Amino acid sequence: MSADALQQADLDALAEFDTPTICNALERLDPQLQGHGYTTEPALCGFPAQKPVVGYARTAMIRSAQPLGPAAPLQRSMQNDYYRYIDAGARPSIVVIQDLDGEQAGYGAFWGEVQSAIHVGLGARGLITNGSVRDLDQWAPGFQFLAARVAPSHAYAKPVAFGTEVQVFGLRVRSGDLVHADRHGAVVIPPALVREVPAAARAVAAREARILAVARGPACSAEKLIAVFAELDSIH
Repeated sequence: MSADALQQADLDALAEFDTPTICNALERLDPQLQGHGYTTEPALCGFPAQKPVVGYARTAMIRSAQPLGPAAPLQRSMQNDYYRYIDAGARPSIVVIQDLDGEQAGYGAFWGEVQSAIHVGLGARGLITNGSVRDLDQWAPGFQFLAARVAPSHAYAKPVAFGTEVQVFGLRVRSGDLVHADRHGAVVIPPALVREVPAAARAVAAREARILAVARGPACSAEKLIAVFAELDSIH
């Protein structure tokens, strides 16, 4: 199923579940997704209490630790084209940016008051980056982020590529991928499974409720837990 075939209601339905539940649902629908397709490295969440964000990936690469080679007009042209790319395509979006500076990734913050406001204006709902952020008190309201760190300066942070495949926090993301993110991390949802995910998530929650009822009930025992697991394992 393409992005064009999905409706905002489909994305809103996904946002009703946290990212771990989405991962559980995807594993239920396709066991091959148990081992990949989600972040595997720690990230700093800007607003842990905020609802999950769901959007189509806009990908880019930046450098921040050293001055870039191109002259200022060429850098400005690249940034202008980057903004055009963010503005185009399916909405809402989530920006996924890889800082290429290795151990110095996040040396300078591309993201702060101005960039968060710009990207909200261009239809983005969140950011995932192994780089840094700043201006937390002036950050655009409602614009979620998962970042590697907070930094005080923008240093030399500039985009050097966009629309390419990136890898951030162990997750590979291509431009246009549907991404679900919250304080736990992020996961890419295959388009063909989008409309099956809510029902699968509810089924996972119902299964867990049966287990929790025993675990939290009076006189919980290993035998009671084993019995409920056996009963659930027999249901397909």
